[in-house]
Amino acid sequence: MKFFYFAFSFAFCFNSYSSNMYDKKTINVKGVSMQNKYLLLSERSRSEILSVMPREREILRLADYFQNFSDSTRIKILTCLSMMEMCVNDLSAVLAINQTTISHQLKQLKDQGIVSYKRNGKILVYRLINENVNDMMMYALNVI
Repeated sequence: MKFFYFAFSFAFCFNSYSSNMYDKKTINVKGVSMQNKYLLLSERSRSEILSVMPREREILRLADYFQNFSDSTRIKILTCLSMMEMCVNDLSAVLAINQTTISHQLKQLKDQGIVSYKRNGKILVYRLINENVNDMMMYALNVI
């Protein structure tokens, strides 16, 4: 959710100050190796953008989290699990993907804290930990 807050805040900030974004005075960005060390961006706009920017650690966590959606098999699994709890055999049958692949992808999703499982005898039944995952995927589909 922090990502969506960041994106919204960034868009708001950009729209609010776009008319004042560029001024005649340029600012020097120290420590940045650029061909041109001067920017047209006003200091006020730069400060507003940086005020809503997540910390580096949060950005890295977001990048890691969104990597979970970079594999089509994982997206299919998440879609199934958004409907109901399922075991590897059921996922394999529904998606027509071999069980080894399903198990591998489920392990990655489990390690990232997106899915969990409960044991039902010898069978592991998987479920989404956070139901907002499906909402996020639907939102992304509307954006792209």
